[in-house]
Amino acid sequence: MVTNARQSDRRGGSRRRDDSEDSAFIEQVVKIRRVSKTVKGGRNLTFNAMVVVGDGAGSVGIALGKAGAVPDAVRQGTANARKSMVSVTLRDTTIPHAVTYRFSGSSVLLKPAAPGTGVIAGGGVRAVLEAAGVKDVLTKTFGSTNSINVVKATLEALKQLRDPQTVIARRKAATVHA
Repeated sequence: MVTNARQSDRRGGSRRRDDSEDSAFIEQVVKIRRVSKTVKGGRNLTFNAMVVVGDGAGSVGIALGKAGAVPDAVRQGTANARKSMVSVTLRDTTIPHAVTYRFSGSSVLLKPAAPGTGVIAGGGVRAVLEAAGVKDVLTKTFGSTNSINVVKATLEALKQLRDPQTVIARRKAATVHA
């Protein structure tokens, strides 16, 4: 699916595996924004890059890199995303249960799907789920479609996931001790 060479996907973004340090990481640039600030001497231009990094096996991180040039913003976002990686609970190729999360004006619904369904998602949601290693899931975004807020909502929704068997065992243990 993803080779070591830089690939361009059908949405125009880039998806690649990093060759330099750990080839286990999948990087995805979700959004690049040009930011203009008017000051006394004119306009200052900077760039923001929302980057998603994952190992494809249950760990994913996101970050917003900011710099004066696009490559520097992407590099900074990638480094910060690697530092902020979190572990996600998965069940085989999907998620254990449905979850909805709202971040700012964006709301994301994630539902488990049967094997072979694929990732039914768009934009930022797809980038986060593929980097986390989810292969079968149904999603829907509500409200604002701001890419940055959608990516943050997706990551927070994935953090909410719990394995049902683990939760049941923990509750049974708590009632025995109580």
